[in-house]
Amino acid sequence: MSIHDIKGKTVLIAGGAKNLGGLIARDFARQGARAVAVHYNSDSAAAEAAETVAAIEAAGAEGFAFQADLTTAGAVEKLFADARAAMGGIDIAINTVGKVLKKPMIEIGEAEFDEMDAVNNKSAFFFLKEAGRTVSDNGKICTLVTSLLGAYTPFYASYAGTKAPVEHYTRAASKEFGERGISVTAIGPGPMDTPFFYPAEGPEAVAYHKTAAALSPFTPTGLTHIEDIVPWIRFLVTDGWWMTGQTVLVNGGYTTK
Repeated sequence: MSIHDIKGKTVLIAGGAKNLGGLIARDFARQGARAVAVHYNSDSAAAEAAETVAAIEAAGAEGFAFQADLTTAGAVEKLFADARAAMGGIDIAINTVGKVLKKPMIEIGEAEFDEMDAVNNKSAFFFLKEAGRTVSDNGKICTLVTSLLGAYTPFYASYAGTKAPVEHYTRAASKEFGERGISVTAIGPGPMDTPFFYPAEGPEAVAYHKTAAALSPFTPTGLTHIEDIVPWIRFLVTDGWWMTGQTVLVNGGYTTK
């Protein structure tokens, strides 16, 4: 078994109950992971977490679900401790947690900003911290950010702005954890065809996003699909481990740097 395979490994996925996180969990189980722990935030996702765990177990892996609000350092620490205890260790840690807000800067209140900062920035920092403390030698860490980090656009200041620090956290973590053979990356998808996308966008914006990527005409909705992102995450935590400290925008030509 290669140290860079998924087969036989243990995986923790924050936000792993549904949508992209849920597909990653199912895919990694099919790829031969020994155990997959999925995190979910609220009671409303409990049923989907249970369905994902059932799919993981049907694929032959052990499945676990943990509920937590990851906007405090203590909650992140407990998640890693619980997952490590359940699986006997953590080889791969993936963070898909995020919150979108599309709103002019002059209309964003302090409470709204604090919530965005807690979900997108603070939780990502402490996820990386605990991953560095917990993930096994030669492990892999990947965080989901956004392709808006390569955009020149209004209305997403609190979203892209609170995701932007993760780029530096990724670089710093890759340097600090590299001596243990751990690779650390971030992936920035384009606008994804998931239930999280549509509530934040009006009809005109949806229509624009569906045509904005260079490859939009060649995908069913014109948007990024979760199936487009999973292979990149799989690659970065296996054969692509040598590319560390990087933020990769995967979006069909929606934005670039």
